[in-house]
Amino acid sequence: MAFSFVLNRLLRAQPWARGRLKPFAGETVEVRAGPLPALRLRIASGGTVEAADGEATLRMTIKPDFVTALARGEEQALRAVDVEGNARLASEIVVLARHLRWEVEEDLSRVLGDVAAHRLASTGRALVAWHLDALERVAGAIGDYLIDEKRVLARRVELDALGESIAQLRDGIARLDKRLQRLG
Repeated sequence: MAFSFVLNRLLRAQPWARGRLKPFAGETVEVRAGPLPALRLRIASGGTVEAADGEATLRMTIKPDFVTALARGEEQALRAVDVEGNARLASEIVVLARHLRWEVEEDLSRVLGDVAAHRLASTGRALVAWHLDALERVAGAIGDYLIDEKRVLARRVELDALGESIAQLRDGIARLDKRLQRLG
C-alpha cells in the first residue's frame, strides 16, 4: 500500500516517532474519510505500520468540514475528527500529526542537488500556501453569501442580540406571571 510505504519512510527517518508507536505494536488504526474506503493500518513491533484487516482498536473519522477547518488552524482541524477507541493511541497519533514532517528538500537534494532542491521546495511551499489562501477566501465568501445573501446563517452579534431579547422577554413574562398570581 502506497500510504504505508510513505508513512514508513517518514517513520524510519524519525526514530523518536517509531519509539512513540512501539508500545502500541499489534494495534490497528482505522481512518475513515467520507466517500473514500476506510484505511486500516496495524502498528508493527518496530514502530512502523502495515496494511491491516479486521477490527480496529482506534477509529478516526474525518468529518466533511476537515479541509475548511484545516485552513482555520490546527485546533479547528482536530475538532473535525471524531475519535473512537484507544485514547492513548489517539493522543500519540495527534502528537505525530503535529510534529512528523517530511523533509522534502533534504530528500530532493540527494537527487537534484542543493540549489535545485531548494528552489523546487520553495516553489512547492508557495503553491501550497496559495491553495490554502484560496481555500480560506472561498470558505469566507461562501460564509458571507450564506449569512448576507441567503440568510441561512446568522452572525454571532445577531445571535447574541436575539438571546438577550429572549432573556428580556422571559423575565417580562415571569414578572407578569407573578402579578397575575397576586391578583388571582
